[in-house]
Amino acid sequence: MDQLLVALDVDSTADAHALADRLRGVVGGFKIGSRLFTSEGPRLVQELAARADRVFLDLKFHDIPNTVAGAAAAAVRLGVSLFNVHAAGGGEMLRRAAAATAETAAREGLPRPKLIAVTVLTSSDAGVLAEIGVGDTLAAQVARLARLADACGLDGVVASPHEIAPVRAVVERPEFLIVTPGVRPHNVAHDDQRRVLTPAEAVRAGADYLVIGRAVLNAPDPLRAVREIGEEMMRADVGSLQA
Repeated sequence: MDQLLVALDVDSTADAHALADRLRGVVGGFKIGSRLFTSEGPRLVQELAARADRVFLDLKFHDIPNTVAGAAAAAVRLGVSLFNVHAAGGGEMLRRAAAATAETAAREGLPRPKLIAVTVLTSSDAGVLAEIGVGDTLAAQVARLARLADACGLDGVVASPHEIAPVRAVVERPEFLIVTPGVRPHNVAHDDQRRVLTPAEAVRAGADYLVIGRAVLNAPDPLRAVREIGEEMMRADVGSLQA
């Protein structure tokens, strides 16, 4: 289940470590987002990275280019494997972030994390795009931002599983990552997510990593929930081979 990243959307270091300790070796890594990072800060990120966990730092940096470049350098020093910025920040911001990531890693002898760009949040729909002045369809907007991220040297994007095909259509690099939130097992409520697929559907569509939070966190037995998700993902792989 190397493709599965579990979102540690909890409030304390103790809760995060307890969940990570239970799932370590079963899942591919852990996502730390704004909720936990704001509560507990960077030390937890460093602690998990020191245990050789793959950490996806999901803070979606979106600011002036100089500020985002500084944040990218700081993410490298934390030892994360993956972090993101908002593609809507524009080309200069993306290029500066990519340069700072590579330069910091090389200068300080650190592993270079993958830098990916958020396209359109999975809680958004056409109505949300219209509110912020975007007249294109969701698929067209995601494709445009993915193309921009690729042109600026980023390693991939965060996109709904529904937009995997449009991203693959405009970015030819086979190593270009697509990380997909908005993934829910068939028996789990969608909550505030609007563009959702099941784990099996996301794998079949071509996602590189699936980010799943509430379906694991709210389960009576998180380890069992993870194993059931993994079984579904494996069935999707088998189905793809047989197709």
